Amino acid sequence: MINNRSSIILIVIAAVLVIVYSSVFVVNERQQAIVVRFGEIRDVKTQPGLYFKLPFAFMDADRVQYVEDQALRFDLDNIRVQVSGGKFYEVDAFVVYKIADPRRFRETVSGDRESAEARLRTRLDASLRRVYGLRGFEAALSDERASMMREVRADLKTDAESLGLNIEDVRIRRTDLTQEVSQQTYDRMKAERLAEAELIRARGNEEGQRRRAIADRQVVEIVAEAQRDSEILRGEGEAQRTGIFADAFTRDPGFFEFYRSMSAYTQAIGSADTTVVLSPHSEFFRYFNSANGAEQPAQTPAPAPAPTAPATGD
Repeated sequence: MINNRSSIILIVIAAVLVIVYSSVFVVNERQQAIVVRFGEIRDVKTQPGLYFKLPFAFMDADRVQYVEDQALRFDLDNIRVQVSGGKFYEVDAFVVYKIADPRRFRETVSGDRESAEARLRTRLDASLRRVYGLRGFEAALSDERASMMREVRADLKTDAESLGLNIEDVRIRRTDLTQEVSQQTYDRMKAERLAEAELIRARGNEEGQRRRAIADRQVVEIVAEAQRDSEILRGEGEAQRTGIFADAFTRDPGFFEFYRSMSAYTQAIGSADTTVVLSPHSEFFRYFNSANGAEQPAQTPAPAPAPTAPATGD
């Protein structure tokens, strides 16, 4: 009897524990709970804590469905959009949202995030195409980008609210050229850079010619001045030489005549191949006809006029 009674007590305690365990559920800070009884929403718990429900969820009495109570995100990548200029670009964007109305979220998409995001993704795709179609490509790279994102967010707001969602933010992560547009843009930029290089090269050649012309003119001026100075110095030197010769001639005319004759002999018969046919008694050899080596000219020559200095330029 005692053993039977103990077994019954243990069974009762176990049953009570199972009933209590199946009647209690916990909602943490990152969750919201939807209590469903026989397929109908009975209650929604949005605050964290310990709550009770009817047991035996396996009999579809009370079941608890948890949904997130935090910011969620989904991405939309490689969307091909056409801008107002007719060209196509690739756009990446993402949406940050939050489940604001769990009851409506359960009623519309049965609490399935993937279904809700699929509907928002379709709407986001259409909104991006519309927003980019009204603008040029440069708008996405300017201050107008923020207004474009706000406009897309406004387009998603109505659909999101119908799903029990609240759109926190919409961001455009990337706006790139397609392969065709990239090649066209590259070719255009290349042509512009080549034209700019040609312009710079032409300006450089023009500047080089101008500087070469200035340098050539300076060279001509410097050479002319140097030639002028050299002619002046040469004329001054010739004048000094002539003055020295004239002074020496006036001091000793005989020696000057002798010196001039010796110079003439050197120039006339200084070479071994020179042949001169003259009379030994000619005036040219008068210094060789002296009896004792002294000069005895046939007649006294008239004094030669003093050399004059050549005219010099200014």
